[in-house]
Amino acid sequence: MAKPMQVARYWRHFKEKYRLIGGKCENGHVFFPKRSVCPVCGSRNIEDFQFSGKGKVLSWTIVRNPPSGFEYYKPFPLALVELEKGPVVLAQLTDVAPDEIDFGMEVEMVTRKVREFGEDGIILYAYKFRPPVK
Repeated sequence: MAKPMQVARYWRHFKEKYRLIGGKCENGHVFFPKRSVCPVCGSRNIEDFQFSGKGKVLSWTIVRNPPSGFEYYKPFPLALVELEKGPVVLAQLTDVAPDEIDFGMEVEMVTRKVREFGEDGIILYAYKFRPPVK
């Protein structure tokens, strides 16, 4: 199993993993993850942009043969989620049965455990999506 990322790198990516913070350029283009250059217009004037965490499922698959370190979760749904403001993210779905997933299904972001490193005791958390709680 691969080792967890270095502590400094982990904290650099904290906002993306826990709060779904991307970027917005001076021309109004929003994107995720945040980059130093806008992928649409090339602007270098980028500020943080907080996404609402709401979106809809564009497509999905069920992962039955996961990579090393993710065997505990198999099988699990993996989806392309279009956020309210436009960017598409690849993320696991949680709190939903595979037969309940459908195109256009509304989802919301939640923070959940992604992986655990046995020897080191390090637990990594990140965003996943689930159907909205009513």
